[in-house]
Amino acid sequence: MSAHGGSKAVLAALGANLGIAVIKFVAFAITGSGSMLAEGVHSVVDSGNQGLLLLGGRSARRRATPEHPFGYGRDRYVYGFLVALMLFSAGGLFALYEGVEKLRHPDHLDSPIVAVIVLLVAVALEGYSLRTALRESRELKGSDSWFGFVRHAKVPELPVVLLEDVAALTGLVLALIGVGLADLTGEPRWDGVGTCAIGVLLILVAVVLVIETKSLLVGEAAAPADVRAIERELVGPGIERVIHLRTMHLGPEELLVGAKVAMPPTAGARDIAAAIDAAEVRVRAAVPAARVMYIEPDLFRA
Repeated sequence: MSAHGGSKAVLAALGANLGIAVIKFVAFAITGSGSMLAEGVHSVVDSGNQGLLLLGGRSARRRATPEHPFGYGRDRYVYGFLVALMLFSAGGLFALYEGVEKLRHPDHLDSPIVAVIVLLVAVALEGYSLRTALRESRELKGSDSWFGFVRHAKVPELPVVLLEDVAALTGLVLALIGVGLADLTGEPRWDGVGTCAIGVLLILVAVVLVIETKSLLVGEAAAPADVRAIERELVGPGIERVIHLRTMHLGPEELLVGAKVAMPPTAGARDIAAAIDAAEVRVRAAVPAARVMYIEPDLFRA
């Protein structure tokens, strides 16, 4: 479900950004607005980012191999990390450079009304993309806040698209303010200020994404609720208690579970095997993502 929802949100964002990029560049050609150029590049970068996310999702579905016995689920994290780097370098730094150039060498805008109309159309398209991402994320978010969802989500596509869309809408508002002030005051440097503000915004969003996707790449444990459920279900007939438990995400929907459990001192080999098999069935029923499990029997020593 989460993979399907992530792909749907990514496709909606890709379609919106491709259309927005075209009209922004047309508006830049007409007006010469630095904000429009920065926003056009921003949309191109976002389109490339969505392409990378789709490529990562496809790559992650490859079968496990002897060289990669746990599969390729983390490819989705790798591509999410690349998206964050692209947003920082190709999006944020370019916009910041263009804004500084506009401040140093200001040019009066031609036909600013064209820029305003284009930006309003772009706001509508980005709003559609954001609405789709919110709808697809709501079930995974549960009772968590949206900030908490971005921090804790194991599915990289949805937080990336959400932050990209929020940044895009905010950037469009900044561009509207910059173009509007430049036209109203006759001071073209306001366009440069708006462009710089867009660059700073994209860099901040990129830093957040880099931090979060890096954490997933390094290897995050299961959510606390899932850890509690796994620990609870491990205990049952033939297993007295959990001595220690380790979990790690191999991908958004796949968990590696390693546990040492205490068995009765008198348990035989058949009893131990049967108890472990039953524990695996219980755990997977409670937490379906726990696909790879290694359970070590032991005796509890206080």
